[in-house]
Amino acid sequence: MKRYALVTGASGGIGEEISRKLAGEGWNLYLQYYKGKEKVERLQRELEGMGAEVISIQADLASAEGARFLASQLFTLEAVVFAGGTAHYSLFQEIEEAEMDKLWQLHVKSPMILVQLTIPKLRKAMSPSIVFVSSVWGQTGAACEVAYSTVKGAQIAFVKALAKELAPSNIRVNAVAPGAVNTPMMDQFSLEEKAEIAGEIPMGRLGAAAEVAEAVYFVCSSASSYITGHVLAVNGGWYT
Repeated sequence: MKRYALVTGASGGIGEEISRKLAGEGWNLYLQYYKGKEKVERLQRELEGMGAEVISIQADLASAEGARFLASQLFTLEAVVFAGGTAHYSLFQEIEEAEMDKLWQLHVKSPMILVQLTIPKLRKAMSPSIVFVSSVWGQTGAACEVAYSTVKGAQIAFVKALAKELAPSNIRVNAVAPGAVNTPMMDQFSLEEKAEIAGEIPMGRLGAAAEVAEAVYFVCSSASSYITGHVLAVNGGWYT
């Protein structure tokens, strides 16, 4: 039976690597994106060259309508990986309410809507799972990223509660919490600032998107068949 996984944020650095890893392990994919159409088209061709069946879907998850549209495009499903999102760096007192709403919709409400709509499909799968790519800041919080830390913490709370509710249906729900990963999201920092961050990490370097992808694959795979409600930290020892 063909296994299909939905990866949101497939045009991002982490989403791209997750898609590549899953395709390499025999999964077929739905690739959700909003921007970066050409990048996703290149990724789709690459993954199809690896033997995967790939369906790309443009949907704006900053709106509830976008989440519902995305759900309507899915037929069979065994895994959902939420890898999309955006950060916001500023003092909390300076963030606009519209930006708060966008972060909440994109990271929390749209995923919740999408989960509601895909549970019936997941229940029919052999080994279904839901995975959130959260963040170290969802575990411990960060100054100047208060709103982002809040929505990432909400994802973790959702994972822990939903895992208990869906366990009787054999649907596992987990999160992967990356630390500082060298992706375009880090481009807001200078090389000097990145070096300072790396110096704070016990392993002495930034993470790679491929390392996050390995963790996501693990919690999607049969190797983690008795793991649910867990937050897997991928942060080089930055937060333990």
